[in-house]
Amino acid sequence: MAAWLSWQHIPASMVLALALNKSPWTIIVSDFNTLSALIASEVSTTWRRTSDITNPLAFYLMVVCLFPLSLGPESALLQRIGPGVIWVATLLAGLISIERMFRDDWDDGVIDQMRLSPIPLWIPVLAKAIAHWLTSGLPAIVLSPIVALLMGINGDTLWVLMLALGLGTPIVSLVGTIGVALTVEQKSGSALQTVLILPILTPVLVFGSASVDLAANGQAISAHLSLLAAFLIFVLYSAPWAASLALRISSE
Repeated sequence: MAAWLSWQHIPASMVLALALNKSPWTIIVSDFNTLSALIASEVSTTWRRTSDITNPLAFYLMVVCLFPLSLGPESALLQRIGPGVIWVATLLAGLISIERMFRDDWDDGVIDQMRLSPIPLWIPVLAKAIAHWLTSGLPAIVLSPIVALLMGINGDTLWVLMLALGLGTPIVSLVGTIGVALTVEQKSGSALQTVLILPILTPVLVFGSASVDLAANGQAISAHLSLLAAFLIFVLYSAPWAASLALRISSE
């Protein structure tokens, strides 16, 4: 939160880049320290609210652990449905922690300060998305070898699972910024956020779990991973801009 209240410390080079109408990505490259400071501030704020990290991870582990207990020791069945279960648990855990991405800043009036600052609004939006991934998506990837063993997934298939999650979980955070920005005015907009976000994330779920299934059967996975990478590049460029536009509309 402190980062939003210290706009006077923005480097002069960023203000100059804005005055010269440089592209957004040029601004990020030239003033990477500013973006890093915003990300560090968001991560620090999230770590102070430990429930924002532990609750989604607890949900993630509970969902994955309950399936082997309910289906019994049938390794073939667990290996077949395991990738889908892990992906669904990861997706839902990410959505649980995404609701407060803009909520506190909206209630405190920080969003208005962000709109009036010399920094384009999409830059702090991108910082929030990256911070959300670092505290939600990255822990899920770190825990994936453990939950994969419960599902009988190992060897090369495990590496494919981790790679697919590495491409897919940032998409959840980036797309989530749009849903949260659109419903930030609603006091309880979690249900509406889910309705808005899940259809966009369905292809990520399909291609992510399918890539693991193909790897388990010894088939080519490059097409599915390439589609995930292409989707990630697309939302990395478009989602922060779309979310910042939604925030401006909500503030007016």
